[in-house]
Amino acid sequence: MNKPRLQTLYDEIGPSKIDQLVKAFYPKVYADPNLIPLFDGDIHEIMRKQRMFLTQFLGGPPLYSEEFGPPAMRYRHLPFEITPERARSWLRCMKEAFEDVGLNELEAGELFYERLTQVAAIMVNVEEDA
Repeated sequence: MNKPRLQTLYDEIGPSKIDQLVKAFYPKVYADPNLIPLFDGDIHEIMRKQRMFLTQFLGGPPLYSEEFGPPAMRYRHLPFEITPERARSWLRCMKEAFEDVGLNELEAGELFYERLTQVAAIMVNVEEDA
C-alpha cells in the first residue's frame, strides 16, 4: 500500500505564487542601495535561478540542483560581502514582496518567511564595522 505523500510548502504555495514573488522581489532589491552592489548580471537570469531555488527550497522539483548541482547557497555567496545590514535589507525586500503577492496572509507563507529568515542569518559572512 502506498503511503500518502505529505504536502510540502511548494504544494501549498505553488509555482504561480513563487513566480509572482520573484517578480515582486527583484525590483525592490535593485532599488535598495545596500543590495544593488551585490547584484551584477542579467536580472532575468538571476530571477530564473531564484525561481528554481525557491521551488526546490519549498519541497518542489529539484530544478536548481538538476541544472547547477547542490544549492550550497552560503558557499555560492561567499564572494559577496553579506553583512547583517544587507541580510536585514534582503529580508525587508522579501517581506514587502510577500505582502505584495499575499503570501503573508497564508500559514504556508509564514512558514516560508520564517525559513528565509534562517537562510538570511546563515548567509552573513562579514560583520559590520563597530
